[in-house]
Amino acid sequence: MTAMARAENKTEAGGTAHMVAALAKALREQQGLTQPQLGEKLGYTAAAVSAMETCAQPASDQMLVKLEAAIGGGLGVFEKARKWILLEKYPARFRGFSELEAGAVTICSYETLVVDGLFQTEDYARALIGGGYPPLSDPKREELVEARLARRALFDRNPAPLIELILEESVLRRPFGSWEILRGQLLSLADDAQRDNVCVQVLPLERGLRGTYAGARGPMHLVETEDHQHVIYLEVEDQGILVSDPAEVSPLSQRYARIRSQALSPDESLAFIEQLAGEKR
Repeated sequence: MTAMARAENKTEAGGTAHMVAALAKALREQQGLTQPQLGEKLGYTAAAVSAMETCAQPASDQMLVKLEAAIGGGLGVFEKARKWILLEKYPARFRGFSELEAGAVTICSYETLVVDGLFQTEDYARALIGGGYPPLSDPKREELVEARLARRALFDRNPAPLIELILEESVLRRPFGSWEILRGQLLSLADDAQRDNVCVQVLPLERGLRGTYAGARGPMHLVETEDHQHVIYLEVEDQGILVSDPAEVSPLSQRYARIRSQALSPDESLAFIEQLAGEKR
């Protein structure tokens, strides 16, 4: 990790990361352990322990699990911190929506450029995040990949949310990293589309030839919260906007419904995704 990356992490680390760092150091010292000794217990180097304690590299989810077992003393504090550390790893613009998403009753998304983050494979996410601008350090890239993949727990949450995804056909044809990565993403998307609580639809490239096309104004994410409020999340050029005013939510929800009506049916969409996945590149 470069000095610049360490300094950036220290600046961006949130309150939970700093609390975990201070608590881990205090418990380590209370138990008479040096950084190398704690590292040996955790399966990490002394440098990694030092980076965690200074927030030069905040604790990963895996490290939190190991800290709980090694020095947690049955308190459960590192286990409880996992949720909040994860939230802090998301870009600031996304944190408000991520909390809503985690407890949502329904999640409906329309994407025009990339596969929705909730559905991304590890390879696709790494290629997408790593290839963005401005470039990220390797540790920061891996941190964001870990946070993105953690969202997939929503698929198996109990009670399970209803998850809908509408993708522009161009998304399914746009590779990141390699054609093989795209193929793996398409196969994973096809598997997810067959979950009982998931619906995936494709909006054809040629839809505009029909005279009506409702998707021209970009992607959107609609959430119904646990208390049945409807919120829409919009993101443009690293700026995130949460819309909760019913008067503003209503026309956006109607537009989403129109987009959905113009897309292929779920069965047609699944067949199309599988067809693309089987094409040779």
